Amino acid sequence: MTGEENERDYVQSIERGFAVLLAFDADRPNPTLAEVAAATGLSRPAVRRILLTLQRLGYVAATGSRWTLTPRVLTIGQHYAATHTFVETAQPHLLRLAEATQESASLAELDGTDVVYVARVQVRRILSIQIDVGSRVPAHATSMGRVLTAWADASVVDAVIAGGLRRLAAHTITDATGFRDALHKVRQDGYAVVESELEDGLLSASVPVHAPDGGVLAALAYSTTVGRTSTDQIVTKIVPLMQEAAAAISADLRLLRGSRQLDATPRDGFF
Repeated sequence: MTGEENERDYVQSIERGFAVLLAFDADRPNPTLAEVAAATGLSRPAVRRILLTLQRLGYVAATGSRWTLTPRVLTIGQHYAATHTFVETAQPHLLRLAEATQESASLAELDGTDVVYVARVQVRRILSIQIDVGSRVPAHATSMGRVLTAWADASVVDAVIAGGLRRLAAHTITDATGFRDALHKVRQDGYAVVESELEDGLLSASVPVHAPDGGVLAALAYSTTVGRTSTDQIVTKIVPLMQEAAAAISADLRLLRGSRQLDATPRDGFF
């Protein structure tokens, strides 16, 4: 497909609609039209038309001069979970891991150069930033991102490096060679442990979750603080539990795929 064909198939109005939706965040929970325009770089007339369309569809509501998201926005995330059965499949395993470790357990996927949480069982809040399903964190500074990029295509690793290995905490790896070396170690070890790279004092570990075809589908993560445990304790006590949970998720996914293939097989007679 040529670049011209790509442009012809590109619907800019949809891009602008999502830009307006994403302008609502913790800093702008109830923005004015002017604030949305400033955040998106769109003109006020364009923002007004988009907001009125989203209001008619039920995704935003107006109170005076300010706008707010409605609960209908949450259904978008529900559609993701409904079409990605591995999220539902993983949930009980995350719960058991959190109960066994008394720390938060998460499942994440790579989206561009960020890691996105797609499932989470939170035991306690250990970060200064709130982490929920849908939260995004930089891939280069997290154990989840380390696992996901370690088994990703070289182009993905290049994109993460090109995006800038920004220093976020005391031990963030900020040079390309160090980052590639860290990915090599993850592939050798089969897991990643990251300390004080996303936030000072944060200690996390991740292992890959394999799809039925053998590829890495997601990263299973455990997080705690330096004061509660050590890297050595995580490697010897926690990582084996995580690998067991990841293997159980993969096994359930294989069974699920097998049952679906069986259901789809034509049968003779009245069955």
